[in-house]
Amino acid sequence: MEKSALQLARASYQPKLPKALQGAVKVEEGALTQSAGNQEDIKALFPNTYGMPLIRFVEGGEEVHARMNVGVILSGGQAPGGHNVITGLFDMLKKMNPENRLYGFLMGPSGLVNHEYIELTADIIDDYRNTGGFDMIGSGRTKLEEVDQFEKGLEIIRELDIKAIVIIGGDDSNTNACVLAEYYAAKNYGVQVIGCPKTIDGDLKNDQIEASFGFDTACKVYSELIGNIERDCNSARKYWHFIKVMGRSASHIALEVALQTQPNVCLISEEVEQKDMSLNDVVDYIVDSVLRRAADGNNFGTVIIPEGLIEFIPHIKRLIAQLNEILAMPESYNLTVSRNDLIDFIKSQLTDENLLVFNALPMNVARQLAFDRDPHGNVQVSQIETEKLLATMVAQRVEKFKRWGRYSGKFSSQTHFFGYEGRCAAPSNYDADYCYSLGLSAAHLIAAGKTGYMAIVKNTTKPVEEWEAGGVPITMMMNMERRKGKMKPVIRKALVDLNGKPFKTFAAHRDRWAYDTAYVYPGPIQYWGPREVCDRPTMTLKLEQEQ
Repeated sequence: MEKSALQLARASYQPKLPKALQGAVKVEEGALTQSAGNQEDIKALFPNTYGMPLIRFVEGGEEVHARMNVGVILSGGQAPGGHNVITGLFDMLKKMNPENRLYGFLMGPSGLVNHEYIELTADIIDDYRNTGGFDMIGSGRTKLEEVDQFEKGLEIIRELDIKAIVIIGGDDSNTNACVLAEYYAAKNYGVQVIGCPKTIDGDLKNDQIEASFGFDTACKVYSELIGNIERDCNSARKYWHFIKVMGRSASHIALEVALQTQPNVCLISEEVEQKDMSLNDVVDYIVDSVLRRAADGNNFGTVIIPEGLIEFIPHIKRLIAQLNEILAMPESYNLTVSRNDLIDFIKSQLTDENLLVFNALPMNVARQLAFDRDPHGNVQVSQIETEKLLATMVAQRVEKFKRWGRYSGKFSSQTHFFGYEGRCAAPSNYDADYCYSLGLSAAHLIAAGKTGYMAIVKNTTKPVEEWEAGGVPITMMMNMERRKGKMKPVIRKALVDLNGKPFKTFAAHRDRWAYDTAYVYPGPIQYWGPREVCDRPTMTLKLEQEQ
């Protein structure tokens, strides 16, 4: 593998460790847990893995461990730091017993089902230390939901004498990990399943999980890019930039990059929903900033838009909810060949209120809602070019103000979507350290005989030596939600807390940012230098830990 100068330098970086993980480790069991919601339903579905205690690792314990083989899977979209979870897992397994083996299942969960794997050796591992991406073993979005998949996976698990499977993924992937753990426990197969919290969207977190890995790096990458755009914007002084960022289900990325860069406008989906704002209300909010800035001669600005904004606008959200129900109907699958027939079928099923909304949407947006589906069969909201839609609608509204004599400036727009740019970036020091510790924690959970747990690392706004590591039962995060027209157990997504300190800090400053040019230019991620520059966590996490 050809390496850049940065990769060569980063390869020698040794992630810093929490004190509890630096030597022999002892397991401390804490309080028993219950699910985030629907306790009786979740308990009935997961009788063998429900109500287990919290786990905390402390110094001490035995250093001698029996030989064990482990399998690892990268599941879902990429996130910076995934390779460090695997290297941490590998290093701890070899430290526990040099005869231990680690197998990587290729291209996600399908590798387990299809028996496609490689043994991860020191030569392979060393090529990927502190690197971005998931290219060590690849990733995929196959759902582990069916008994046939579990049994097919068991065949290769038995053949390779694997004691445990580590699934590195987001909320859906870890929901699947929980289902797999319960199945193997119910069958007394003796196979453990451990999860690790991954998603750059930042929506896999709770009282026990401070952050999902990759969020820190992705936000720093996006903030650098947005800062660069702001600098250009303030230099050319002739464009409004509409910038969509990742975050279909929650606006954590939008909020974090706004705190880091101070744009003129940042929309928070959760607030739009709470205030029952219409699409026109959102446009008016942006136009207000455009007009006020133009009055001062500033015909330029920046607007941050979360990826899932459209789905949070209440009347459109109600439409999408019904569309998901309609698209789950068997009749709809028979009409996908003819797009016009499917549109007619959808219109025939919509309520009068939702039909009005559907008909009022631009045709390209309406068709995207009808035809684009994600792996769960739901409307593919991320494919809607919200940034272009808003830029067009703002331009139309501004033109009206010009005709009315209430606007004399010039309006031109540029649109951007930052998604893939942040998913495979070289991990920040925070993510490199955090992910490596997650890998160590996963190995210790396996050695302790645990299953149905997610590895966790807490207290991460402190110096790394003071971080706390352990595990949390995955069932603790679960509730029942409607998917594909049926109620299913899933991990509850964490949305932006409008009463939390991060949002309140943003809200306290945004009126000034809307009219002033208060841009901040964060610059690129720094790997060497003062700790307060190189090891800093996100502003969101710092503010959350202060409250």
